Amino acid sequence: MSALELADWRPVGGGSICRVWRADTVDGRAVIVKKAPYDVAVEADGLAALAHAGAPVPGVLAAEGDRLVLEAVGGPPDWDALGEAVAHTHAVTASAYGWHRDNLIGELVQPNAWHADWPAFFYAQRIAPFLDAPGLPGDLRTRLQRAGSGPLARLLPARPPASLIHGDLWAGNVVEGRWLIDPAVNHADRELELAFAALFGGLPPAFWQAYERVWPLPAGWRERRPALQLYHLLVHVAHFGSGWAGGVADRLDALGW
Repeated sequence: MSALELADWRPVGGGSICRVWRADTVDGRAVIVKKAPYDVAVEADGLAALAHAGAPVPGVLAAEGDRLVLEAVGGPPDWDALGEAVAHTHAVTASAYGWHRDNLIGELVQPNAWHADWPAFFYAQRIAPFLDAPGLPGDLRTRLQRAGSGPLARLLPARPPASLIHGDLWAGNVVEGRWLIDPAVNHADRELELAFAALFGGLPPAFWQAYERVWPLPAGWRERRPALQLYHLLVHVAHFGSGWAGGVADRLDALGW
């Protein structure tokens, strides 16, 4: 990072995983420096993919080992523009579900092996890896395994568009109501992204209205949403323990699984 000749480092809040500073370059540009407990190449890779798709993300100035330097971004909130941008990003599709590498969701490995079938990908890469989480009760593990043996394939479409998604879209990963940070990118059914975005208080109505103007959700999304929310709830169980298992049980109950 010394090649950038950064000065005037000031610590800023960076959540529970990374240490974060704001600093200045010698030519007066403000930057954000993150020190992470992982190789930041995976995060830089995701930001580059989103930027290539036209999503509003901070530029990557340097990525080396555990240090990531990003341009500092700001401006007035523009949830309308963000909703449109996310919809356009979702319009960037692949021929299968997954990503060219495993990456991270929080501090956890997010497996991304390619699958041609969406329900198969969702169970194998988004549910099964978390079934051994210490905070997940055995009865919920059994119910999830049973869901993977048939109910998921009957509920979820086999081949929806394999959209490029941010992967961890919630209000905490939106800066100033207009910039996306901390991605966990992959190609997936866009409904997975939006199901998580609706959790934890969701995003403002302007975001949803703008998204729907660009690409309305298909019929049946309300029925599928509880199943898709299982993934991020399992991630929270794995991260934070059994206190999040109730959310998993609630979704399984709502689905009758």
